[in-house]
Amino acid sequence: MKVRMRRDKVRVPGFRFGGVACGLKESGKRDVALIVSQQPATAVGVFTTNRVKAAPVLIGQKRVAAGRVQAILVNSGNANAYTGRDGMRVARAMTRRASRLLAIDDALVVPSSTGRIGCPLPRAAVERGVDAVVDDLSEDGFQRALEGMMTTDAFPKFASEKLKIGRREITVAGMAKGAGMIAPNMATMLAYLLTDAAVSRAGLRQALHRALPESFNAIVVDGDTSTNDTVLALANGVAGNRPLRPRSPGFAAFSEALGRICHKLARYVVKDGEGASKVVDVIVRGARSKGDAEKVADAIARSPLCKTAFYGGDPYAGRIVCAAGYSGARFNPDRLDVFVDDLQIVDRGVEVVDRVEARANRIVARKEFSVTVDLHSGRAGAMRMASDLTVDYVRFNSDYRT
Repeated sequence: MKVRMRRDKVRVPGFRFGGVACGLKESGKRDVALIVSQQPATAVGVFTTNRVKAAPVLIGQKRVAAGRVQAILVNSGNANAYTGRDGMRVARAMTRRASRLLAIDDALVVPSSTGRIGCPLPRAAVERGVDAVVDDLSEDGFQRALEGMMTTDAFPKFASEKLKIGRREITVAGMAKGAGMIAPNMATMLAYLLTDAAVSRAGLRQALHRALPESFNAIVVDGDTSTNDTVLALANGVAGNRPLRPRSPGFAAFSEALGRICHKLARYVVKDGEGASKVVDVIVRGARSKGDAEKVADAIARSPLCKTAFYGGDPYAGRIVCAAGYSGARFNPDRLDVFVDDLQIVDRGVEVVDRVEARANRIVARKEFSVTVDLHSGRAGAMRMASDLTVDYVRFNSDYRT
């Protein structure tokens, strides 16, 4: 799916950015990125749920757990995953080199990697990249850093907002990469959320975890969960506001802004799904529990049959109902309703699309539409943002290594 993005100049007070090429990508494009706060920032993060975790994830989890981060060092073109002890040594060497050049504590540098799994990360090339990216740092380097972390992305994904907290103006911004290996509860995705606001760690954690269910934990491209998934939020406090805590005046506004940024980034990831031509919002309501609602939404969003029907513009609901039925959720099939946008195509367990086929065809031919399933079993709901499954996805991923 082609998406035009404005290349606005994004600045986040108290942060500098850089992005350079060191030869990890055959294309010669930028493949090392660096984000640096002028002072240690309050930090929280979430990481992949895959048991096979990349070396930078294992290091990053420990460092973020300490609650303070000053720099994020990213390489693309190589995931440094499934690379054993050597992968850990190279990842640590990267952060040590960066910390020495930045004159900060090594424990304050979090590494991230993205790209092919199982390939050794060439240490000499990365070290050249670290040296160059430190020299490239500037307040206006946001886009260069973003380009340095992209892999199969068709366009850069970013969003920013400014808002008033008391008498202080603060900035909330985010950048992300990701197009394939996208499943609920993270993906082959890196996302960094940055603010100059002062926020307590409890507040930052709460704001991020509020944002996840309808953003990064609600996206599906192909149903695969990667080894490198990372979302980090950093608040450096240079805005000078009173630290925001969960019950502070202004915390709700900050939390909502962070949620909007996460939602935009997540939606960009789905729009950029490898080979994707459509974005479908899968909405489930009337479930007995949140868990049941998520089971149905996941089943529909992951189903190859549903996703290929989305691609083909077919409003046939049999595949949707079938996916709901095998999801493991408890409901009475005779009470099931299904809609595309606001047009009903299943009424109390009976398909009625033939009555409204012309309108249904127009809806599912759009680049974006919704599928709503009402189970009529309770009050719980869930949603997923899903791409369709196209011939281009199969073609791309069948020759990914070559």
